Amino acid sequence: MAVWGEVLVGLAVLVGLFGVVVQVLPGSLLVLAAVALWGVVTGGAVGWTVVAVAVLATAVAGVVKYLLAGRHLKRAGVPSSTLVWGGVAGVVGFFLIPVVGILVGFVGGTYLAEWVRVREPGAAWRATVAAMQATGLTILVELAGALVCAAAWGVGLALA
Repeated sequence: MAVWGEVLVGLAVLVGLFGVVVQVLPGSLLVLAAVALWGVVTGGAVGWTVVAVAVLATAVAGVVKYLLAGRHLKRAGVPSSTLVWGGVAGVVGFFLIPVVGILVGFVGGTYLAEWVRVREPGAAWRATVAAMQATGLTILVELAGALVCAAAWGVGLALA
């Protein structure tokens, strides 16, 4: 691949890593797509090994993040319906309040859904905190998978 192509792949990887943390873009998929494109264009053992590592890292991170978050929420006693209401409120907040609306909507919606369900402010807040912790876990796991993809690409660049 030409140098300008590798620079574009690097920029896409950076944007994807940013998207993983900010949760506005499908960051890990963007990182995977950029690295896979590089691997396919580069070809050979190095290129295809990088593609295999990137696909595997993204898939494992995608599964593990849901397993960890689900286990965390189950231990905290937070039902799925609460998360659905939090997600709906997050989407509404995204359109009503620029920049921070998705966070405000998710937290507010989760708290309100739990408060309606249990009628106790303390329990509703504990469930909201557990939901935010689970969200943080998913971000960390997805970031780890995307960083493994980026590292595989970096090793591939050095070897190609």
